[in-house]
This record gives sequence, C-alpha cells and structure tokens, in this order.
Amino acid sequence: MNSSKSPELAGLGNITNTTCHTHKKISVFFSIIFMTVGILSNSLAIAILMKAYQRFRQKSKASFLLFASGLVITDLFGHLINGTIAVFVYASDKDWIRFNQSNILCSVFGICMVFFGLCPLFLGSVMAVERCIGVTKPIFHSTKMTSKHVKMMLTTVCLFAVLIALLPVLSFRAYQIQASRTWCFYKTEHIEDWEDRFYLLLFSCLGLLALGVSFLCNAVTGITLLRVKFKSQQRQGRSHHFEMIIQLLAIMCVSCICWSPFLVTMANIGLNENRSKETCETILFALRMATWNQILDPWVYILLRKAVLKNLYKIAGRCCGMHIMNLHMWELSSIKNSLKVAAISESPVSSKQINQQPLSSTEQ
Repeated sequence: MNSSKSPELAGLGNITNTTCHTHKKISVFFSIIFMTVGILSNSLAIAILMKAYQRFRQKSKASFLLFASGLVITDLFGHLINGTIAVFVYASDKDWIRFNQSNILCSVFGICMVFFGLCPLFLGSVMAVERCIGVTKPIFHSTKMTSKHVKMMLTTVCLFAVLIALLPVLSFRAYQIQASRTWCFYKTEHIEDWEDRFYLLLFSCLGLLALGVSFLCNAVTGITLLRVKFKSQQRQGRSHHFEMIIQLLAIMCVSCICWSPFLVTMANIGLNENRSKETCETILFALRMATWNQILDPWVYILLRKAVLKNLYKIAGRCCGMHIMNLHMWELSSIKNSLKVAAISESPVSSKQINQQPLSSTEQ
C-alpha cells in the first residue's frame, strides 16, 4: 500500500495530516441550500429571459438577452453538477478511496469547478464590453452585433473555458483532492514544479483580468450614461437612468466581493508555493463566497429591473414620509433612451438640425 502510485492514494496521501474538520450535517445542509437556491433563482431568471427575448428578438436588446441567457444557464448547470457531486461526497462521508478508485470523479469535479468558475466571469466581461459598445457606439452595435455574432462569441467563450479546464488532463496532471476532502481543484499543497504554479496563476490571472475588464467597461458605460442624462435634461427634458446605473454598480460590487478572495488566495498560493500561509478554512471560505456570485447573478442581471426599483422607491418613500422621486420619470426605458440620445449626438444630420433650431426660433 505504501509503494502504490494509484491516483486516489496519491491525492489523499498529502492531505491526511492537514485535513480541516467540517461538520457533516452542517456542510450537507449548506450544500443543499446553496444548490437549491441557485437552481431556483437561475431557473426563474431563464424563464424571464425567454419571455423577454420573444419581445425584443429583432431589437438591440436581443444581444444582451442572449448573453444573459448564456450566463444564467451556465450558473444553473454549475449549481446542478457541482452541487450534486458535493452533496454526494458529503453523504459518502468523504471516503474518496471507496468511490474514486480510478480518480475519474475527482477529475470530473475539478474540470467542472474550473469551467463553471471561469465561464461566468468571461461571460460577465463580454457582457460588459457589449453594453459599453451598445451605449457608446449604438450605430455600430445595431449594425454589427447580430444574433449570429453573439452566438459565435458565446461558443468561443465556452470553448476557451473548456480548454483551460482540460489543460491539466491533457498534460497528464490529475486534479487533486483538497485538504477539506470535499472538492477537487489544482494542486494547492506540496507544490513540486512550475507547472503546478502555472495552473493556479493562469486561473487567477484570467479571473482577475475578466473582473478588471468588467470594471473598466462598466465604469465607462456608467460615465457615458451620466453624460447622456445631463444632455437629455437640456434637450429632451428630465430622463434618469437609475435602472442601468444601479445594475452596473451591483454587478461590479457582487463580482468583486464574491470572486476576489478566492482568486487572490489562489494567486498567493501560486506565487509563494509551499510558503503560503493560506489555511484550509480560508480557502473553503473563499470558495463559498465565490459560490454566492452564481446565486446572486440572476438577481443582479435580471430581477433588478425597473418594476422592482419602482416598488422599492414607493416603499422607501412611504417609510421616509417623502417623495423621493416622481414616478412618471420611469415612463421611458433607461436603456432605450440612452441609445436614442447617444445616436442623436453621433448623427451629423441631427446635430445640424439641433444647431439650426435656435437660429430659426430667433428669426421668428
């Protein structure tokens, strides 16, 4: 037994002395709760998206709905597959030697963890780029961003995430059972060579890059919407874009808060190798925070809509005893009005007409 080189014993041999203790009943309870809430919220979001896509199939919003559909479907399958494996591991008392004889389950679990971790981050960054182009360059977006191009981009993002997840298997590096013995990932303990560090740093850098792109594009979009808001006040009366701005702020906050601890932890382990002071409890807590991002995604992207915000303002106005906002400001959709004003400002013909209006009024 000591001289055996079987994958499951090799994976368990390094963690027997560092296994962190998790209460079985509590861990199974939280796993089931996370999986159930994630599946229900993403299923509800998919139903809302499908209904909205039928209404806006031929409009510029269709590309956003396709990206959002891909995101929530990915989150749904992530909760379904990863959650099912996690519950099975807890229910089996984490006895990997009994049910992981050929290390197949750990490899599948590790591949799913990497794919369903990176793919939503990639899709979030692509959606941020798409929104930035749609708001800043609406004419280019309406002519170039077709449904065919969106589907090709979705396929490319998914294939790239699959490639990253399959890299250890293609290079004959098996995924490792982690110290908590509840999940599989890249090797985070007893790192031997540069390849073990490479996978950790690649995962962390790609995730942080996706967050950075999302933050930058959402910031540009938010600034553009604020500028359009001031222009619309001068030309077309008051038109507030609170729906889009609140969504952008929520997207940035949720993604950064949920994913940053796990990505930074993996990068720290990859850079410091065996000198890293990250404990099993710290890694497990960061992983659970990252799981919350997939639970909150549908609520941020889909359910935080104009109707919900309007009701929140009504409730807030009743509680505070004042009218925070006149509700007739919500008559026009924020995104549509932003695109209209941006298109008017970019069009040379419309700008000439706007410049000629004051002259004609003075002549009269």
